[in-house]
Amino acid sequence: MIWQQKWVIGNWKMNGSLKTNQQLLQALQTSVSAMAEQVFCGVAVPNVYIVSSCQLLNSFALAVGAEDVSRFAEYGAYTGEVNAQMLADVGARFALVGHSERRLYFQEDNSILLTKLHNCLAAKIFPVLCVGETLAQREAGQEKEIVKAQLALLSELSLSEVVVAYEPVWAIGTGKIPTTTQIADMHQLIYQQILSLCGEGVKIRVLYGGSVNTKNAAEILAVPHVDGALVGGASLQADSFAAIIQAACVPAL
Repeated sequence: MIWQQKWVIGNWKMNGSLKTNQQLLQALQTSVSAMAEQVFCGVAVPNVYIVSSCQLLNSFALAVGAEDVSRFAEYGAYTGEVNAQMLADVGARFALVGHSERRLYFQEDNSILLTKLHNCLAAKIFPVLCVGETLAQREAGQEKEIVKAQLALLSELSLSEVVVAYEPVWAIGTGKIPTTTQIADMHQLIYQQILSLCGEGVKIRVLYGGSVNTKNAAEILAVPHVDGALVGGASLQADSFAAIIQAACVPAL
């Protein structure tokens, strides 16, 4: 069913507290439950809040995921790391891999991200691979080649299901939004690349991320090949996140 639904995933980044998380998740329960048949919803939360978030939701129709996963698969002397098995053990259902902030601040490249994808799949956590170009790359006309290169690691995996989030780096948190034509062109390219790398039978969801909010969500979600949204700041407010989920409520494909 989820492969015919729109997806809306919130990325809390380094935000939250036990008190505010409880208020947010409880405020979302009624609205998200009413839309669960039409939209697959989730929140990627800081690792320290995965357990409490799962307990608050208690099988409620809002998946809890991680914002990152360690490149180390095994247990051992990796101080500060949290491996995929640990995330699965505490209830995480998915993990973001390769978010632009991880690529920027932690210099994560395709070799590291491929290892993280392997680790997620081995632990039965669904990876959401994030791709996207910088403003300089867009202005130089390199955006397509950059995204193709970021997707290339999919050829190293045997996948029947793929979720990619396209986030033009220059649009994240800036309020700048690509035109719907630019979004459509890139999402079509991503679809074509996934089919080429993974085979014609692969199930695909390609989400758009980058300053998605209540004002632009409906227009963005109506763009061809946009299967949902990865939402940043707007996912921290129940009203705005619920409104974006509502904008994704369209008949099943």
